[in-house]
Parts: sequence; C-alpha cells; structure tokens
Amino acid sequence: MIPEPAPTVRELLAFYLEAGVDCALAEEPVDRLAELDAPPPAPRAAPPVEAPRPVAAPTVMRGEAAPAPDIAIASAREAARTAPTLEALRELMQNFEGCALKHTATRLVFADGNPQARIMFVGEAPGRDEDIEGLPFVGRSGKLLDLMIGAIGLNRTTAYIANVIPWRPPGNRTPTPQETQICLPFIQRQIELVNPDVLVTLGNPSTQTLLSTREGIMRTRGRWFDYETGGRTIRALPTFHPAYLLRSPSYKRLAWQDLRAIAKVLAGA
Repeated sequence: MIPEPAPTVRELLAFYLEAGVDCALAEEPVDRLAELDAPPPAPRAAPPVEAPRPVAAPTVMRGEAAPAPDIAIASAREAARTAPTLEALRELMQNFEGCALKHTATRLVFADGNPQARIMFVGEAPGRDEDIEGLPFVGRSGKLLDLMIGAIGLNRTTAYIANVIPWRPPGNRTPTPQETQICLPFIQRQIELVNPDVLVTLGNPSTQTLLSTREGIMRTRGRWFDYETGGRTIRALPTFHPAYLLRSPSYKRLAWQDLRAIAKVLAGA
C-alpha cells in the first residue's frame, strides 16, 4: 500500500475549522502521545515563601484551577453590589478573576448601545465574532437582531444590548450552570443600572436565568413577566434568539408578533 501524503498546514487548519476548532486553550501545542512515553518530570524546587498579601477577589492565572464556585459566586455578588455606575461595573468585571471563562476568552464583552435606552436586550453569551470585537451581537445573529429592532423603529442608539455571560465559552460551548451563576450578579446589576422600561430576554438560557422559569422558550415567548430589581418592577418579554431564527426561519412570524407587542408597550408607556 502507498502511504497517503502528510497533510499540509493549510489542510490541517481547514480540517480544524470544519470540525469547529477555532481557538487554542494554551500558548504552545502539547503532544499528548509523546507524554505517554516521556519520563516523569523532575520535581521543581519549592519557591521561596512570601508574606501573604490581601486580595479583593479570588485570582485565577491561565492554566490554574478556578476558585470554588460558592466562593466565586459570593465574590461576584459582593463586587456587583458595590458598583455605583456602569463604568465602574465594567472595570470591576474586567478585573474579576473568579470566572475561568475570562482566561480562555479574548476580551470582555460588556454591552453595546445606549445606557439611557428604555429597552434592554439580553442574550446568553458572546460568540467568536463578539469575542474578537468586544461587542455583543455583531455576527450573523447580530445583523438579524439589528433588522428585528429596526422593524419597530429602534437601533443601537436607542436600545441597550448585553449578555448573561460576558466572556465567550471555548468553542461556543454552552455555559455551565456554575459559570452562569457566577456571572449572574453582574448582569443583574447591569439591568438595575440601565433601569429600562422593557427587558427582552433572547432565547431559552437568558429567559430561564433572568426570569426564574424552567419552561421552554416555546411556552414563554410572547408572555409578559415581571422582573424585580429590588427597587422597581420592569416588564420583561422573552422571544427567540436571532441565532435560532437563522436556523428556523419559520419562527420569524412569531418573533414579529413579539416585537409588535414590545413596540405597543413602549408607545403606551
């Protein structure tokens, strides 16, 4: 048998992209097969002991284990509670080390749009395009969202857009429940500071997380909920995520009904 020629670098990269691999989790490649035959590494000398220094929140360096979830959640709650403005909240999240997603993402995806807007849209998590640009909903689903809100006379200067998770999960995987709970205090505080008249949850994950329901989006979409901030009750409406509408365009008709209901409430408020 004639052995097949070794693939070129271009062919390998094309294979990885087709398989959905679009990010690296380490700075250098690791040959896992070579590790099986390699002798165990010599033990390293213990580093000199330094005096402990106080820290404001649990820190995580790239490659290290994240802090225990309950500690990270408590730290996030305390930190978010102390943020007096959106600018302060953004800086606090930029420095927060309690979520391991921060160390595999390119950058924080905080928000886009007008902080004084009467309507706020919240999705689940950033994707590849959002991770690159640092803004939510800038890929294909973002373009569809722009068309959706444009159909009722809105745009990114009259709306505010964010995600429950501000860092992209590796490979666009679904965030774990622990990651969601760690990030939840930040989006809750973000909603409080924006204080919109209408909150729109895009898709099942953000709807279930923010509105405390276990029902699916097919049952919740188009129904008005009360979202409590502690100082005010905000009207909330779930609808389909634009990414879902790209996969299932037949549901755009129902999404249009939701958008008309939103426009009616904004006009009457």
